[in-house]
Amino acid sequence: MKNVLLKGDWGISMKIQPNIPVFQVLGGKVPLTLFINLVSLLASIPIGLVFGAFAAIKKNTMTDHGISLFVILFISIPSFIYATLLQYFAAYKFGWFPITYTVSDMASVKYLSLFLPTLSLALDPMAKVARYMRAELIESLNSEYILLARTKGFTRSKAIFRHAIRNSCIPVLNIVVPMFANVLGGSLVVESIFAIPGMGSLMIKSINANDHYLTIAILLIYSLVSLMTVLVVDLLYAVIDPRVRMGGKKQ
Repeated sequence: MKNVLLKGDWGISMKIQPNIPVFQVLGGKVPLTLFINLVSLLASIPIGLVFGAFAAIKKNTMTDHGISLFVILFISIPSFIYATLLQYFAAYKFGWFPITYTVSDMASVKYLSLFLPTLSLALDPMAKVARYMRAELIESLNSEYILLARTKGFTRSKAIFRHAIRNSCIPVLNIVVPMFANVLGGSLVVESIFAIPGMGSLMIKSINANDHYLTIAILLIYSLVSLMTVLVVDLLYAVIDPRVRMGGKKQ
């Protein structure tokens, strides 16, 4: 660990690629894994917010019950099950997407082969954001400041979009970090299912082969990415919640 932090020496691979530096073994695998995980997380947040807000506004209607049903399903079933089902039906049965990751000079083919694994990883965080947003928005709609906004002449839609939704988004940030950790964990299996040459599938191989230096390096990268996510989330608080900025100015 001392050599990694101070000298940038990650050691050498002992089993996967013997006597090759770990940094070279990782090569282009890090960007590929980060791309899949970040896209799945960034796509799931706005979609989950929309569905959660829609369910809260349509509380106790068929729309709300339908969204809640899918939310429960997406949370209950692990991502590798969705990956297997999507691979079989969307790729093998109907041929809409490549069955596995495809290396091609055409960017469209390459990114198309990443769609299904990204979707598999996005379903769980999307459902969690929707569930959290629904609960927070329902609470906001019943709060006193929304009633005050209505008495001042705000229409219901204006009060919802101008005040309730923004205030409801703030607590959602609390679950972004654990969600990203879950996405990183899910990518270990999903990458293997779709034969994606990323860090996830490489980590499984390194564990099975007892390639300790390579395993430690991948875990360290995952830890650093998680810490960066915490930093970004903290910075977003100041963007979404004006009280954070005003508190800093007063001090």
